[in-house]
Amino acid sequence: MKKKDFVTLIMSTVGGILFALGMCMALLPEWGAMTQGIVIGVIGAVILLAMVLVRRKMDGKPAIVFNGKAIGTTLLGVFGAIVLGVGMCMTMMWEMMIPGIIVGIIGIIALLCLIPVIRGLQ
Repeated sequence: MKKKDFVTLIMSTVGGILFALGMCMALLPEWGAMTQGIVIGVIGAVILLAMVLVRRKMDGKPAIVFNGKAIGTTLLGVFGAIVLGVGMCMTMMWEMMIPGIIVGIIGIIALLCLIPVIRGLQ
């Protein structure tokens, strides 16, 4: 395993666990740890963002690239993730099962559209 892959593995695992734990702490009222959960979730998100910058640096690439394709794919990814999350909230929190499933499927389709956008059609 290359050094950059190992560093990415460790940082993404730690960041993902902290982010997920923070979200659970913040969103489960039984735990009563909203403030602490937000802090831990933000720390996890910062580690995940730092992991992207570290990985790009280890690959010899610039940290951030601004071009039309990168911005478009980012917006499509954010849109897909938000729509998928709204669909999950509709099914689990708001008791709107069928509309929530439909909205979630639309979010999944938007995220799947990222594959040909990023890799290109061959």
